[in-house]
Amino acid sequence: MSINKKKLIIVDDSRLFREALAQKLSESRSLEVVGTASDAFEAKDMVSELKPDVMIIDVEMPKMNGFEFVKELMSQYPVPCIMITANGNFAEADAKKAGAADFMLKPSRNNEFGTFASIIATKAIIAAGNPANYRKRTAPAKAADGLYAPPEQTSNTLKKAVPELPDKADIAMLDKRAAEGYVVALGASTGGTDALECVIKAFPENMPPVVVVQHMPPVFTRMYAERLDKSCAVRVREAFDGARVMQGDCMIGAGGVQLELKKDAKGYFVKCYEGEKVSGHCPSVDVLFSSVAETVGAKTAAALLTGMGADGARGLLKIHQKGAYTIGQDKESCVVYGMPMEAYKLGACTEQLPLSKIGAALVHKLAGGWR
Repeated sequence: MSINKKKLIIVDDSRLFREALAQKLSESRSLEVVGTASDAFEAKDMVSELKPDVMIIDVEMPKMNGFEFVKELMSQYPVPCIMITANGNFAEADAKKAGAADFMLKPSRNNEFGTFASIIATKAIIAAGNPANYRKRTAPAKAADGLYAPPEQTSNTLKKAVPELPDKADIAMLDKRAAEGYVVALGASTGGTDALECVIKAFPENMPPVVVVQHMPPVFTRMYAERLDKSCAVRVREAFDGARVMQGDCMIGAGGVQLELKKDAKGYFVKCYEGEKVSGHCPSVDVLFSSVAETVGAKTAAALLTGMGADGARGLLKIHQKGAYTIGQDKESCVVYGMPMEAYKLGACTEQLPLSKIGAALVHKLAGGWR
């Protein structure tokens, strides 16, 4: 692979179309197709992890149409987008108004597909080659409703945060808290892979059980868990149905299945099952947090980290209402201040903290014990 290739993500609800386009564009010497997605929710989870240089996005998709997605994306991760559609009622002006770099109609006949792919490859290369101009053109001076920080405010958050480490006195108390049934629950989405690593690296090996949902496709969650296991003091594993979660364990929900925490006479275990998306996701932070609220109640320490959307906000509120300790990552340290912002608006956060302080704060609060 040439080092100069531009990374491309294709978002289209037609599997046949996106696979055909991905195959054709992969022949380009200047483009590398790093991911494909069937809807906006899948795509947004890829953006922070894959860091594309350009995206091709269909207008008509389920759950969130392309115009809505591009508008939301521009305020959080401005990347050149080319919008495509088979609907002739949409025009280039509509796409440009949403923030797209370019626009193109899909081919109406099969024999036009090759020409279409060639033209859109050129458009993608041109758009990806001018990221500075594009970011300057699309970045809002200030988010009118205050919901999202403008790109110039979030650019520094792409640098990895260095976690503050807990005090030895706090660590010494964790054996007792684990025996008393305390649990830590974490949730994250866009930007969460680095954020979770920062938090989990602060956990000592005698940490009470930790359960995690990070929005990520199947297979990638296993690879992510293996990566964290090599760099963290706790044992990090991808969850599987019936797995016991013991002291010193960190269990990460597998992509494509829901994750719940349960308890029996032997202690905590996880339930993993195929199910409908909740809050737009599978696994869903709301599903995990709701189960933790029911199973653990007040003896929970939970944190909702960076991410687009609102998944986890209602679940964190349920945990908070049980009398547990809850953290929302603050706006300044988020890649996307979406999920923790929604939790804060609901009154679900005991406090908001910068990413570097969250791990140590969880340990400190556990050490003090509040129930």
